Amino acid sequence: MGELVLHLLKYVVAALVLAMGLMASPSDATWLWRRPSLLLRSLLAMYVLVPGLAFLMVSGLVLSPAVDAALLVLAVSAGAPLLARKLRRVDSDAYALSLVATTSLLAIVVVPAWVALLARHFGVSSELPVPAVAWLVGKAFLLPFLAGMAIRAWVPDHADRFAPRLFQVAGVALLVIALVLLVAQWRLLVALPGAVLLALVVFLVLALAIGHVLGGPDPAERTVLGAACATRHVGVAALVAAAYPGPAVTAIVAGYLIASSLVSIPYLRWRQRTAPSAG
Repeated sequence: MGELVLHLLKYVVAALVLAMGLMASPSDATWLWRRPSLLLRSLLAMYVLVPGLAFLMVSGLVLSPAVDAALLVLAVSAGAPLLARKLRRVDSDAYALSLVATTSLLAIVVVPAWVALLARHFGVSSELPVPAVAWLVGKAFLLPFLAGMAIRAWVPDHADRFAPRLFQVAGVALLVIALVLLVAQWRLLVALPGAVLLALVVFLVLALAIGHVLGGPDPAERTVLGAACATRHVGVAALVAAAYPGPAVTAIVAGYLIASSLVSIPYLRWRQRTAPSAG
């Protein structure tokens, strides 16, 4: 049941990525590339410091290997298609769109590398060969985004009307899948030690802090990077979790959905209230 839900989750995330592509022009997608300082800080936060934080946590905590693997799965799952939808009131569409486009592109290289690294670290054999992971990541994230951009270039008026509807439908589907996943895994969630769930919340809080600090002086950019670091890409997590099957991995991905709401929603509301004077 859990594996089926995770499989469906990848398609829903692909729909969200398609919706983002419908909203983006080539200039939007490359917005971050024209700001090398912000690009470097964003990649440092999402691909170096947040995974490094997870490695430090699993090294310092006495948890099971499966739980360690699950936390690391979340740590390496950078990128969040829901960012643009979440941050509409923060005046940050260009950064959010470009950040998702950039991380989706990099995921084709970074995710397979992390799959291989985690396999060696935990002494297990990945069920997905690296080329297959690269193909699945590209098919699930890069292709929908490029398809959305192509549709926008061809029929921009239709893209503008269809993108919000697709966001809404996919958002509802994501909520339903999240609820199903939580219901399906509730016994495992209840059985998880309190320290595991606490570690997950602490990880997300610290990840948010990393992004908030490295976001720089601009309030909107700081908010985007903070939310991006604390909002893991559940589609990538589902893909990587498929390489490390087991109930604990699925349960912690479900637990992440709870912890992410507890961490991200108050932060975004605070940033929206303080946006005019944030610094």
